[in-house]
Amino acid sequence: MRHLLIASALFAAVAAQAQTPAVKVDDAWVRATVAPQKATGAFMQLTAARPVKVVAASSPLASMVEIHEMKMEDGVMKMRAVEALPLPAGQAVALKPGSYHVMLMGLKAPIKAGDTVPLTLTVEGEDRQRTAVEIKAEARAGAGGGATR
Repeated sequence: MRHLLIASALFAAVAAQAQTPAVKVDDAWVRATVAPQKATGAFMQLTAARPVKVVAASSPLASMVEIHEMKMEDGVMKMRAVEALPLPAGQAVALKPGSYHVMLMGLKAPIKAGDTVPLTLTVEGEDRQRTAVEIKAEARAGAGGGATR
């Protein structure tokens, strides 16, 4: 009987952890495009319950999606893809213009203000387990914010 109770408690703990989202997404938005623009950025705030890193991103609206970093180097603003974006446990990480962001390239159609843009982030935990985080970001004109997950 004792083994059954321990197994039940262990199963309940694993099930609770599986239901807990790996990453909480707030204020997800994508900058609307203008013709003939074929790339845009997605921005949001990410908070992980435990240490993870974003290792990939995708969207059915773009042929290529990468995590990018913008930063000043020798007085010049430079943008580059990063292999992974660490998300420390319990600390919000902002993806915003002029900093880390999700870059959507090779857009298959223009993105208009008000459109919903589906994104998937792949996060990897310290145990190397990968989880998909599904996001629905609202397209905004200019540098506006706000949306839902």
